[in-house]
Amino acid sequence: MNLIDELEWRGAINQQTDAEGLKDLIEEKKISLYCGVDPTGDSMHIGHLIPFIMMKRFQLHGHQPVILIGGATGTIGDPSGRQTERQLQTLEKVQDNVDKLTKQMKKLFFDGDSELRIVNNYDWTHNLSILDFLRDYGKNFSVNNMLAKDIVASRLDSGISFTEFSYQILQSMDFHHLFKEENVQLQIGGSDQWGNITSGLDLIRKKEGQDAKVFGLTIPLLLKADGTKFGKTAGGAIWLDAEKTTPYEFYQFWINADDKDVIKYLKFFTFLGKEEIDELEDKVKTEPHKREAQKVLAKEMTKFVHGEKALTQAMKITEALFSGNVKSLTADEIEQGFKDMPTFHASKETKNIVDWLVELGIEPSKRQAREDINNGAISMNGERITDVNTDVTAENAFDGKFIIIRKGKKKYSLVKLA
Repeated sequence: MNLIDELEWRGAINQQTDAEGLKDLIEEKKISLYCGVDPTGDSMHIGHLIPFIMMKRFQLHGHQPVILIGGATGTIGDPSGRQTERQLQTLEKVQDNVDKLTKQMKKLFFDGDSELRIVNNYDWTHNLSILDFLRDYGKNFSVNNMLAKDIVASRLDSGISFTEFSYQILQSMDFHHLFKEENVQLQIGGSDQWGNITSGLDLIRKKEGQDAKVFGLTIPLLLKADGTKFGKTAGGAIWLDAEKTTPYEFYQFWINADDKDVIKYLKFFTFLGKEEIDELEDKVKTEPHKREAQKVLAKEMTKFVHGEKALTQAMKITEALFSGNVKSLTADEIEQGFKDMPTFHASKETKNIVDWLVELGIEPSKRQAREDINNGAISMNGERITDVNTDVTAENAFDGKFIIIRKGKKKYSLVKLA
């Protein structure tokens, strides 16, 4: 398959400004293309990955990606997909976010062998005067057309500030600048960026001539089989920053993918070929209980975002929690694996296990605690406790900090010693 055919097979194309023209162009030569992200936070989440993974596919076919971090547009606020105004951030906070997103991008997309361009639109906008902005750029935009764009039209009832209204002009300036300075001919974005992308094409053709070869391509909104938005869980977004979403949590998100979604995710997010994905699709149909596709998806994505070491650690934690053999875990692995499990706090004072379990609230009564211990239903740090006279001491703790209690087969509790 050529690149465009592959992207269509993956279901990764929503709209194109000139499908045939783009296909001809990339078959004729290697091009430069760009996608941008605004530094509205200090980390990207998995939803942000979608257009940048498409950029990576272009890169693997020999094309030159340019990643834009919106140091300027991030101070304004993109109205796309929102019903309310964004809260403006300080310039210092925006710059801190720029630095962190740049670091993430380098980790994800720079492999040492290929050239990677990361640019910041603050560099070509911060010295632009308001008069030059209005004369050189504002004159090229019709308010009538701007109002007709979905990103603005959807906000007319609730209200939109002039600041956010002007966002599409700034993004159009980015495309124009990159076309002139970096020979960028294609902009990629999510489906909500269609209006901003087409505004950029219009600006380029007005300033550089109608024969300018520039293109836009958007990616469809990714929905789960139940119709809800991809990338959100009950606990919130799945972040790429390991401090916000641990590699174990990241791995668990993918391995818990629904059978109805997993092949779609493999096509969208991984670099596996058609033959391998087709084989996994067959296994989903014939052996769904083995969850082979989910295991491959979780491995591929955790390795891509966090690296081989973090993947190994996430798989180790997963296996330990499934088998109950938690003795081999380190304190760091325990913090990852038990982050969202019931957590209790205890002193390092030596106590009888029956009294200790009741005082913490893990057991409702001493009678129930004794019964569970006598029945072998209580394990401490992977060791089954069968003696009601057992003492709990600081020596039982991992690194002197954690004790893991398992009640029954799956009910875990984490006790932190202070």
